Amino acid sequence: MSCFYCTTFCNAKPVERPQIKAKYDHYIGGKFVAPSSGEYFDNISPIDGKVFSQAARGNKEDIEKALDAAHAAFPSWSKTSAVERSRLLNKIADVIEANLEMLARIETIDNGKALRETRAADLPLCVDHFRYFAGVIRADESSISEHDENTVSIALHEPLGVVGQIIPWNFPLLMATWKIAPALAAGCCTVVKPAEQTPTSIMVLMELIGDILPPGVLNVVTGFGVEAGKPLATSSRVAKVAFTGETTTGRLIMQYASENLIPVTMELGGKSPNIFMKSVGDADDDFFDKAVEGAVLFALNQGEVCTCPSRILVHEDIYEKFMERVIARTKAIKMGHPLAEDTMMGAQASNDQYEKILSYMDIGKQEGAEVLAGGANAALSGDLENGYYIQPTIFKGNNKMRIFQEEIFGPVVCVTTFKTAEEAIEIANDTMYGLGAGLWSRDAHELYQIPERSSGKGLGQLLPCLSCSCTFWWIQKIWLRS
Repeated sequence: MSCFYCTTFCNAKPVERPQIKAKYDHYIGGKFVAPSSGEYFDNISPIDGKVFSQAARGNKEDIEKALDAAHAAFPSWSKTSAVERSRLLNKIADVIEANLEMLARIETIDNGKALRETRAADLPLCVDHFRYFAGVIRADESSISEHDENTVSIALHEPLGVVGQIIPWNFPLLMATWKIAPALAAGCCTVVKPAEQTPTSIMVLMELIGDILPPGVLNVVTGFGVEAGKPLATSSRVAKVAFTGETTTGRLIMQYASENLIPVTMELGGKSPNIFMKSVGDADDDFFDKAVEGAVLFALNQGEVCTCPSRILVHEDIYEKFMERVIARTKAIKMGHPLAEDTMMGAQASNDQYEKILSYMDIGKQEGAEVLAGGANAALSGDLENGYYIQPTIFKGNNKMRIFQEEIFGPVVCVTTFKTAEEAIEIANDTMYGLGAGLWSRDAHELYQIPERSSGKGLGQLLPCLSCSCTFWWIQKIWLRS
């Protein structure tokens, strides 16, 4: 049997079609439960713009049922030993690893990203995170401090309770894992609301791992933000809210949480600068080639990564040499069927995001930015004709333009030049965002000094996939952790 979405446009080897049901219910209390309203909504694959499944349309009543199940499970789950929780997390990791190819393909169908990314990055990182937190919880230690000869204080770690977790659509399974794994490791119970654009892959995961955990420990309610996400974020029955998504939505969630006096963890937007110092061009060697590759990472995951380079700052003395190579590398990015083995960049996650990116391209042109590559949708043929494909695009302009200041969240990067390190720092910091940044230099002094003066504290020589142990900071208005 051929791969579900593969036709003549896919070079993938023939494989068994991933088993995707016609519709999925919520997962509450250890079983799949129909939505209280009886309503379902279509899940459209970005690959071809066609409906491939339906998801339960959750509402406040469904959220309350999930919270009931989580609260019922919490007293016993919170008392489970760290050894037992570690064992179960490792078992989840084993199941994901055993079903990695199937989950990677379903994630690609659900989200539109290239299979090479879901197979080599997203799903392996899910496995890694569950195993990491399985190890972390076994190494957890309390602390004792002596105040005087008669008094000591003991600090014990205990689970917060039931937590609400709202997942974005750019990394559906990986972002869910980022939130679920540490919560379960800590002894918390969770109610998860995945993005309405990508609700299917996590429900397939629940079919695989649901019976590993006691009923009610992990609950998933699908639906729209206002109908299901807001009741979860505003509930007085959650001890904490974790959210990844747009800054405007994050502000609302922080407001809701403040009314209930509960902590929040939020990762919001980014407009990540990558600074390429003059020394990058000192030689045409492996380092120079790696710097070019780093710049082209703006197209990773179709640019739907908050820490991808979205602003490139190049020293004016190396601009021509450097950008000539960057443009050539960008134009060599192969687009095609996301399930094809040789496709490098797939489809945008939804039609709304597709239209948003195209509108920003129009804004850039109206602002007078120069199009160095791309600048339009990618007109693919056959079964992909109605998919959401956009050419990787490079604009040259200045940092006051909207395309430099506002998060586009697509395969679009904005390029400008600088003369001095001070000017580069000023441009890099001239944004409301401060999530991540990159610095490229052969000078060790620059690599140490410039990050200290940048508001993008994620500044690094390279921009790797984040490891389990990577730390974030409180920066400007983007990453909030408490």
